[in-house]
Amino acid sequence: MAVTSAEEVLPPSLDSTSEPPPLFDGTTRLYTSYICPYAQRVWIARNYKGLQDKIKLVPIDLGNRPAWYKEKVYPENKVPSLEHNNKVTGESLDLIKYIDSHFEGPSLYPDDPNKRQFAEELLSYTYTFNRAVIFSLKGDSQNEINAAFDYLETALSKFNDGPFFLGQFSLVDIAFAPFIERFHPLLLDVKKCDITSGRPKLVSWIEEMNKIEAYKQTKRDPQELVDALKKRFMAN
Repeated sequence: MAVTSAEEVLPPSLDSTSEPPPLFDGTTRLYTSYICPYAQRVWIARNYKGLQDKIKLVPIDLGNRPAWYKEKVYPENKVPSLEHNNKVTGESLDLIKYIDSHFEGPSLYPDDPNKRQFAEELLSYTYTFNRAVIFSLKGDSQNEINAAFDYLETALSKFNDGPFFLGQFSLVDIAFAPFIERFHPLLLDVKKCDITSGRPKLVSWIEEMNKIEAYKQTKRDPQELVDALKKRFMAN
């Protein structure tokens, strides 16, 4: 089970006027953004494992990034990144695995070899899933959107020992949650498409995800997410 804790007081985002933290002083830091789905993945994993006191959040204002972030922290200039053991690494799927294997707390990766294999298949599919939805936003057809969510509905039917992708909650659920959180209201707004219609497993999954405190603490207002995505992907 997840390690529960009181709701965290979130620090303000750092922008171009902000001073950098004292880098490589032994503190483990998660450089993140409250609006970024990739960063949210790592934030959820950190919360679920009860690492709020071990991994400090350092939110970055992506619209007005501090120059020191690229120059001194992470040359890729993206979030998320993790400062740990005097080095900084990135890529959200790599980081959720890293946090699971290098820190204490409940495991997010199953022991069952069949589930591990399916986990890797689903993690690889996240790229296809995200592209299918984003590329379909400007088109007239919903075929790719329907196929993407039908794939998830089928995947949720594979194991019957729980409502999640691998039965029990895992890093696969963490990988998909931030994007489903965004695509659900976005597709309703833009395409009048309800991704839960005719997909009872997905309905149950969303309901169960919304009970997980580690995830709830990272959620944003749906309208804020819709506005940000429309500005990014649908601006002419």
